Amino acid sequence: MSLEKDGEHRSKRRKTDKKESASLKIGGKAISLEGYLNAPKNLHPEAVNGLENAHGPEKPIKSEFKERHTKRRENGPKGPQFKGREDEKLLKTRRELPIWQHRSDIQNALSGPDNDVLVLVGETGSGKSTQVPQFLYTEPWCQRRKVQLPGSKDEVQIGGTIAITQPRRVAATTLAHRVSQEAGTPLGKGRKDGKVGYSVRFDHNVPIGTRIKYLTEGMLLQELLRDPSLRQYSAIVVDEIHERSLDADLLVGFLKQILAGNKAGRAGVPLKVVVMSATADVDAIRGFFGDIYPEDKLADLQDALLKTIFKVHTQEPLPGDILAFLTGQEEIEAAQKIIEEYATTLASNMPKLRVFPLYGQLSMDSQREAFLPVKTPFTRKVILATNIAETSVTVPGVRYVIDCGKAKVKQFRARLGMESLLAKPISKSSAVQRTGRAGREGPGKCFRLYTEDAFTNLQGSDLPEILRSDVLGAVLTMKARGIQDVLAFPLMDAPETEAIERALVHLHFLGALADDGSITSKGQTMARLPLSAPLGTVLLAAARPEFDCVLETIDIISCITSGEDIFLQVQSEEAQEEIEQARGEVQRREGDIITYLTTIQQYTAENSNRIEWCKKRKINIRNMKQALNIRRQLRGICLKEGLLSEAPPQDPQPFVPLAPEQAEMVIKCFLKGFALKTAMLAPDASYVTVQGKHVVAIHPASVLHGQKKEAIMFLEHVYTNKNYAKKVSAIQAAWIAEALENR
Repeated sequence: MSLEKDGEHRSKRRKTDKKESASLKIGGKAISLEGYLNAPKNLHPEAVNGLENAHGPEKPIKSEFKERHTKRRENGPKGPQFKGREDEKLLKTRRELPIWQHRSDIQNALSGPDNDVLVLVGETGSGKSTQVPQFLYTEPWCQRRKVQLPGSKDEVQIGGTIAITQPRRVAATTLAHRVSQEAGTPLGKGRKDGKVGYSVRFDHNVPIGTRIKYLTEGMLLQELLRDPSLRQYSAIVVDEIHERSLDADLLVGFLKQILAGNKAGRAGVPLKVVVMSATADVDAIRGFFGDIYPEDKLADLQDALLKTIFKVHTQEPLPGDILAFLTGQEEIEAAQKIIEEYATTLASNMPKLRVFPLYGQLSMDSQREAFLPVKTPFTRKVILATNIAETSVTVPGVRYVIDCGKAKVKQFRARLGMESLLAKPISKSSAVQRTGRAGREGPGKCFRLYTEDAFTNLQGSDLPEILRSDVLGAVLTMKARGIQDVLAFPLMDAPETEAIERALVHLHFLGALADDGSITSKGQTMARLPLSAPLGTVLLAAARPEFDCVLETIDIISCITSGEDIFLQVQSEEAQEEIEQARGEVQRREGDIITYLTTIQQYTAENSNRIEWCKKRKINIRNMKQALNIRRQLRGICLKEGLLSEAPPQDPQPFVPLAPEQAEMVIKCFLKGFALKTAMLAPDASYVTVQGKHVVAIHPASVLHGQKKEAIMFLEHVYTNKNYAKKVSAIQAAWIAEALENR
């Protein structure tokens, strides 16, 4: 473990001044942000008692400093405590976590006014996400203060709460529930005794007096729009920074500005920032954290997944389940079929083999099965998973990991205005993450189905999301925060200039930016909506008298933003035919968005058994429930923004099919946000996009697949094995010109 002063950081566009931050290395070399987060004052190596200075031998600790901090730790609480009854069993578990013995190091690293930034690296399962906020919330600097802002006689409250950001909603809510259980403090809306809360898109559960608040990166960005100084927080913990999501990169940029500013908006009260990562250079310092059990890394043991699975099954002892990483649903289903066939031919004295798939589009019940222990004795479980099992979830019982070395990666092509979804080699960071899944509960092995040379040639870490995603939303957020020169905004990794310029042009087309590049009132409203810029444009258009379809638009948006598609996808022809028959009553000839509308309207009208209703139609019940949560929140937002004049009636309401002329108005409304995602039918019966002149095919999952229409509008444009239009609706060519002219 070491406390180091980071050196100079150079971005792609500009040089920055030398910055310094504390870096607590656990289980490996810290991901070097090179002082990117600028603490305005120098950090003192003495702030971490007993740690080695990364730039040389440790300096003698001044006796006055040592006495002060030693006394504070001896007389202070032995561990973080809430004013509630801690669960003794959970407390015992917490004390066994690797991070527990280093809580004083972490506390000392942020003590004092000069130590504002800490980079903490420790492997998955070390306890960072749950324990660090509990270590810090009792610190003196984390207490709420009443202060006067410069130029004002009024007192305001600063700090008192720690925010912990997560890249995914499920992680934020799960961690909040876990910490509330550990601390013995209830988690419930409106409670005065709760100390732990969470805030994710369309779900807000923050008790009065919350001290620890888990939230998604996007939610904290929304809070930054309302309060640029983040006054309610004493500390921001940016977790899972190794995933390098677009929102995380944007968030770190704003945090840098807060730290580098004069703190007038916080009346001089500092904001502490902790950046946490699960990956590190595993060839550097190890053993401090994470690797509790040995991992036997066997590179290129076999050249085939199936051979490796059966080799492990026949030669390795029980207990010990197998987790195999594949690239997608199609590959998983094909492998499952073969494994189950071969498993029936095993000798009677061999353990039985049960296969469970695990991918995002799987039904909730099927996903749950992958986490449950098999009830049949003398049986080994094989989980075939995408990279969903890499960081987001932990599958109990796994001792053997088989890594194919690839994952499907989405990447936005700014020049083409489309996404690609292709299987590509993973990074070394992901390979380490996958390997770590083998040693969570006991000694394990990782079998990599690629050579050592191939591993050496892998990129060190995954490409940050900001470099592989559409930056439209990020640019809108910056403009809403008053950033005029977005090209000069400090980012750890700056996107291509062309990507930002195209985003600016697109926002101008949508009416979010004026001719001089400043944000319009429409753009400000769009930035407040928890939606992409095109969908925000659609929702604002829906309130106009000529459309008057706000409720219908909310229903559709709720379905398409609920995560994975609400419609479960299958591969076999027999299952496809079965689904077409089961979904016949919800499918509409106008296309996918009206089909989404019909589906959610029928679902909300169902008042007997919604679960069975979804199972019959192969609809993802979890995503439908999420769609209803989004629907409820969007209705509330639209009431607040004046897009709805009165609250809608409560469910259930009788289902009334949308008339064709009403469906036409809804589709025309969506064209206001997606006029650039349209295509015309060519003489050779192919579709050619209006922008870019690309040949596209209607995706097989669309209700319009195989049909020929005069023109189509699509909400998503993605390249997999061919150029696909997804979420497609039939339109007339004249509607495109109308939408382009009357914006």
